[in-house]
Amino acid sequence: MHRRTRTTMGIALATALVAAGAGVAGADPGPVGLLGEAGLAGLDALNEHGEATGSTDLSELEGLSDATALEGLLPGLGAGDTGSAEVYSFSDGFDRDSTLGWSGTGSLELGAADEFYRTPAEIPEDPGAVLRTQAAPMAWSLPGADGAPYPGDATRVMYASRDAHDRPIAVSGVLLTPSVEWRGEGERPLVVIAPGTQGQGDSCAPSKSISSLVTVTPPSGIALGYEAIPADVWLAQGATVMITDYEGLGTEGVHTYVNRDSQAHTVIDAARAARGLPDSGVGDATPIGLYGYSQGGGAVAAAAEQLGSYGPDVADQVVGALVGAPPADLAATLDEVDGSSLAGVIGYALNAMRAVYPDEIEPVMDRHLNDRGRAMLDRVAEQCIGETVLQYGFARTEDFTVSGRSLAEVIAEEPVAREVMDRNRIGTVGPTVPIYLWGGTHDDVVPHGQVQQLAADWCAAGADVEFEPFVQPSVLRGAGVGHVLPMLGSQGQAVSWLGDRFAGAPTTGTC
Repeated sequence: MHRRTRTTMGIALATALVAAGAGVAGADPGPVGLLGEAGLAGLDALNEHGEATGSTDLSELEGLSDATALEGLLPGLGAGDTGSAEVYSFSDGFDRDSTLGWSGTGSLELGAADEFYRTPAEIPEDPGAVLRTQAAPMAWSLPGADGAPYPGDATRVMYASRDAHDRPIAVSGVLLTPSVEWRGEGERPLVVIAPGTQGQGDSCAPSKSISSLVTVTPPSGIALGYEAIPADVWLAQGATVMITDYEGLGTEGVHTYVNRDSQAHTVIDAARAARGLPDSGVGDATPIGLYGYSQGGGAVAAAAEQLGSYGPDVADQVVGALVGAPPADLAATLDEVDGSSLAGVIGYALNAMRAVYPDEIEPVMDRHLNDRGRAMLDRVAEQCIGETVLQYGFARTEDFTVSGRSLAEVIAEEPVAREVMDRNRIGTVGPTVPIYLWGGTHDDVVPHGQVQQLAADWCAAGADVEFEPFVQPSVLRGAGVGHVLPMLGSQGQAVSWLGDRFAGAPTTGTC
């Protein structure tokens, strides 16, 4: 393992945990407030172990065993200064379906596989049909003045959707019901959140991490529930929130990362599912808003384009869509992310492509990927983003090809691969709902130029678009900071813009 381990850990944990702290009432800001001094010391020991041995296997670290407790770990998540967390060794016999998740008792507990996520043998043809529900604890809920949990309650939902080939699939998600009145005008709205990159392992599903914020699940590594940030923002406003897990994240099968059609369907069907729950408070006249950033921005953008064709029954209720840093042009995003802290997400995309288009993509991979590249794909398929950043942060894709050329160069020379990329391009259809589009001017993951191009494409198609570049300095380019800052800094503007749409105010487009 290279000396970048400590830096990458800082980016993956410090940035995400500071963000998570924003959604935890009473938590001190920053990693110390969330992890505690002892917790940070424990993470430092893990970093030193990785640098010295080249391994991230915790079972090799002297002193960590089934009963090791790191006193003071995660006080900001409710354990207090005396809280602790059990750290379990990752032996070969470890049950992959078991989960180490944060509990309300102030410890990380080892639990059995969750039967909720096992999909039924037969899936209804009706998109959005609710298959099952399950009450779920929400990690940052606290008792309110009236005894009800604040900011709300959580219910896991499994619902029917359609994959990229229009076949029925089961998708999981979570409905969050607020405990406060809607602060805006009119009826309480529904906000459907399409998550940013979580990973590709089933344990990374937002409907799971919503109950833990920080989850450690071998072999997926660390899952960070950072979608709690926009969820908490909207719950505090009194809006109902529905978060989709997308296809294959939580449920069986490969997570079809950044696939245009699959993601559009799961977002639209999440709205249908919320509407179909009898106690959700969401009906046929409830105003709906869509929100997504990064991967989620691409998913919401694709959903906005397909509302007219795939979701005409939902389209009339959607008053606006918030689209942040969408990877509209996968080829441009691939080139930008190569060599960055998030380089491993390229593996997620390739795994998704070969799962959705096996006849086209498998031969290309067979010709161009070397043993290291194939091993990378197998590993990231089971990982959450924290582990992928630790293992493949700042990797260069030329190390994964037979020729030593980058994957962007390889794809550019493969007509079939280029056609698959073009098939997933966003911007070829004009959305029928108002759009608020933004991206960082120095985003080091999703290049700003392709966000600008998406704005131009949509304007040319006659869409109602307000494009707002997030002006920022270039900071630690390649570390992902330029990608995270616009997400954190945009929440107030997003609430204001979509709140105006819920109130029926006219748009002020920039086309």
